[in-house]
Amino acid sequence: MAAKQKSVIVTCAVTGSIHTPSMSPYLPVTPDEIATEALAAAAAGASVVHLHARDPENGRPTQDPDLFRKFLPRIQQESDVVVNITTGGAPTMLAQERLQPALQLKPEIASLNMGSMNFGLYPMLERFKAFKHDWEEPYLAESDDRIFRNTFKDIQYILESCSANDTKFEIECYDIGHLYTAAHFMDRGILKGPLLIQSVFGLLGGIGGHPEDVHHMKRTADRLFGEDYYWSVLGAGRHQMPIATMAATMGGNVRVGLEDSLWISAGKLAESNADQVRKVVTILRELGLEPATPDETRAMLGLKGREAVSFA
Repeated sequence: MAAKQKSVIVTCAVTGSIHTPSMSPYLPVTPDEIATEALAAAAAGASVVHLHARDPENGRPTQDPDLFRKFLPRIQQESDVVVNITTGGAPTMLAQERLQPALQLKPEIASLNMGSMNFGLYPMLERFKAFKHDWEEPYLAESDDRIFRNTFKDIQYILESCSANDTKFEIECYDIGHLYTAAHFMDRGILKGPLLIQSVFGLLGGIGGHPEDVHHMKRTADRLFGEDYYWSVLGAGRHQMPIATMAATMGGNVRVGLEDSLWISAGKLAESNADQVRKVVTILRELGLEPATPDETRAMLGLKGREAVSFA
């Protein structure tokens, strides 16, 4: 069984790199928008904010550390929320580029995908037809011939590059094999527990969003990691709230945010990340659960503390 806990870690993934600006007027793009959305999510009950950056001119995903520096200090100054910086970036980027923000800014948590995979965004072209920026449509359409690369060598490079920073990793697992990859790096002593396993459901190229898929992920993680991990889930698109609810009843933690879904309910766009956080917090409380505070999250995951980052 996963590690026992009293409260539920709620992560909010604020903007990501999957959705493009034309899909929703509420998707944060500029540094000010990203900071404002992260702070509102924290106020609504998220103890972790998972952060990407975008070019403020056209919304294209970027891993330029200087753009992260434009919003991270404000978040740090105005909230005690745990900051999680992506090393996933976008599927169009290679590992060295994706690593730079986490390497230079030394957050408490950084995300890390556990394998190379097909990353199919092109089905979104069935729903979205008009685009404001010339990069958006090709970015989606060409994903039918794009591989998100994270080889064993890439994973080891990222883990070892950040080891001196004492950054903990959100281990993103899009399929069962990714759990075994995480176990492989634990066996080699490169990853150390307690792990934060983020199981990703419903993205084309990874495991599906059926309840059996959720159970299979949890059973496998329990067998591989015992009590040396915390389990969290994110459901892509329409899977977001059903999978969060299901995982919460199974003792898991949850992730929401506009990176994972643009919607608050069927056919209705979420007007903010905080909308989704408030909804999942309401669900948790209806189940008799409480969201963890940032300091409770730090204690559970054994984080180094907000004073040890490099973006204050």
